[in-house]
Amino acid sequence: MHPAHGERAVEEAPGLTAGPVALAWLTQFMVGTDLFVVAPLLPAIAESLGVSPASTGLLITAFAVAYVVASPFAGWLSDRWDRATVLVAALVLFSAANAATAVAPDFGLLLATRVVAGIAAAATGPTVYALVSTRARPQARAQVLAVVGSGLLTALWVGAPAGSLLGRHLGWQSAFVILAAGTFLLAFPHAFVWRARPVVAPAAAPRGDVGTGAGTAVSAVAVTGLWAFSVYGLYTFLAVALHADGRAGSVVWLLVVYGIGAVVGGQAGGRIADRAGAVRVTRTALALTAVLEVVVALVYPVTWALACALGLFAVVAYAFFPAQQRHLVDMFPHRATAMLSWNNSALFVGLSVVGAAGGHILHALDYPALLYVCAAVAVPACLVARGGQGRRRGAPEKPPGN
Repeated sequence: MHPAHGERAVEEAPGLTAGPVALAWLTQFMVGTDLFVVAPLLPAIAESLGVSPASTGLLITAFAVAYVVASPFAGWLSDRWDRATVLVAALVLFSAANAATAVAPDFGLLLATRVVAGIAAAATGPTVYALVSTRARPQARAQVLAVVGSGLLTALWVGAPAGSLLGRHLGWQSAFVILAAGTFLLAFPHAFVWRARPVVAPAAAPRGDVGTGAGTAVSAVAVTGLWAFSVYGLYTFLAVALHADGRAGSVVWLLVVYGIGAVVGGQAGGRIADRAGAVRVTRTALALTAVLEVVVALVYPVTWALACALGLFAVVAYAFFPAQQRHLVDMFPHRATAMLSWNNSALFVGLSVVGAAGGHILHALDYPALLYVCAAVAVPACLVARGGQGRRRGAPEKPPGN
């Protein structure tokens, strides 16, 4: 190829076809199902292993803590080694952890298997996101991230209920057996797909990461932690509040409305971020999240109005995440997996904090009061989410670790 045409050739590379994107989506769906399915299976696990239901909550905590601790190291490793190799190894480890979960003879060993699963998941999700984002066309990067991320959101309202139903009829171990087999089989196509695809030039400036200071990186991912507190404070305690109000029969369909809104919002956020700019989308989404969370609090006593408000809230709130991911990849193209790992860690930190604090707020006050607190948390997130995007197009170069 003539040197004069080098940049044009890379810029016009075909990017990602439907096959790799579908594979990435399915991977996120399987990992997400593993994450979300544990909660509805806790009563069956407690009965099977002879432990208290309260103790089984440690299974979720162990997974989350392992994820938060391992995620930054996994991202650092993936950016320095071949990302496809790291992903395949993580999927095999994830499969082994789920198989061990299914056959664990006591609670102590079961807890250990969830730690291993959390470590493997920490290397899986961000690496998948980095692979698709660095190989997608720059003008469609956030859209592709949104499509892949919808696999995780679909697991929230499809995978987890299906796993729970399976566990009810075939035993809780069956869900983990299927997850182990599924993730093991996914490792094989991942070993070949990413080695065969061309790499599209990153959208950020070619002379190094934009805003490489540690303070810039910390403030960038801190926004995600605040967003997670605001959004998951509403989601985590919605069913608890409805049960307490005697509206338990409304929980399932309200969560379905929420889940569908989240998928729609993620897709819309990705598309708009590619056209209007990632930071503009993140700031707008955070501002509207705060407003709509107040609306949800105000209409909470009326179920039909609550359903409408929840759907709108989910659309707006989840538009944030793919835009935030694109923003981080644009800012730090050479540390894409590491930054996406830190971003996911911040998400889990936000989840953990609101899980610990939200219950106390709910007990001391009520659910609408918790929503007002969560809405207030979205305001500083909106103020911190600013600037630092790379240029739309950069000189052709191959990001490390691909």
